[in-house]
Amino acid sequence: MKPVKTEQRNSRSRGLDRKPALEILRALNREDLRVAVAVRRQLPKIARAVDAIVKSFHRGGKLYYVGAGTSGRLAVVDAAECPPTFGVSPKKIQAVIAGGARAFERALEDAEDSAPRGARDLRRAALSPGDVVVGLSASGTTPYVLGALDLAKRTGALTIAITSNSDSPLARRAQIAIVPNTGPEAIAGSTRLKAGTAQKLVLNLLSTASMVLLGRVYENWMVHMALTNRKLRQRGARILEEAAGASPRTAEHVLRQSGHNLAVALVMLKAGVSAREALRSLNSVDGNLRAALEAAKDGRTPASA
Repeated sequence: MKPVKTEQRNSRSRGLDRKPALEILRALNREDLRVAVAVRRQLPKIARAVDAIVKSFHRGGKLYYVGAGTSGRLAVVDAAECPPTFGVSPKKIQAVIAGGARAFERALEDAEDSAPRGARDLRRAALSPGDVVVGLSASGTTPYVLGALDLAKRTGALTIAITSNSDSPLARRAQIAIVPNTGPEAIAGSTRLKAGTAQKLVLNLLSTASMVLLGRVYENWMVHMALTNRKLRQRGARILEEAAGASPRTAEHVLRQSGHNLAVALVMLKAGVSAREALRSLNSVDGNLRAALEAAKDGRTPASA
């Protein structure tokens, strides 16, 4: 049986083991340069997926990533980074990885062979109709991911595939198939290389663009990030100075008044309202910063100005 593209031998990297370090790096880097181009060709489909995710969030839905091995670990990373970056609940974006938490630190490759286990793990994560499920598999044949995707379809969730093989079960079963054609790997079958890099790029695009459209970013500032250490508090003060035109002293003072909530502090400064009013405005529009500014300005009274 002919191997899928991601398993085929790459003619451009033959003799890799006979090359010196610099030549090995050049060969690997030449292959990496193809990844961004492959992802760019999928931008229209990625945009469809982003619109679907945003629509789901507006209706109270959740986003699930499902993967095994490298794909699962990449999913965990993206899901874990969204709450501190965009201020969303960890329940809104979840990763389901074959083998569970142990598989993040140690490869448990056999865990991917069970389709029923994929369905079971996604069900246990409290999947609901109206949610969005993104299945990640370089080959597009991983039983664990296919089982989860089949459950998602039966449940009424929208299904998205991220794979490097267009003619694969995963691509065929998903409602939206994102298929960066990364081709054979420099080391045959090692999909932690180009295919994995493409998956990371696509995940970045899906989560970041969705959060921007949901108003969790203002201009290009992370206004909902958690200020949980000294570096982040300094970054928050710097953002406040730039976004609101505040002096360093004013930025620090308003951040303290806001309980070190950057979004609240920014609404306070730009709309001229109290911390309580700023928080009320943000809550009324589910954290959308621009909408909160309008709400705060519209509801401002002389006493709070």
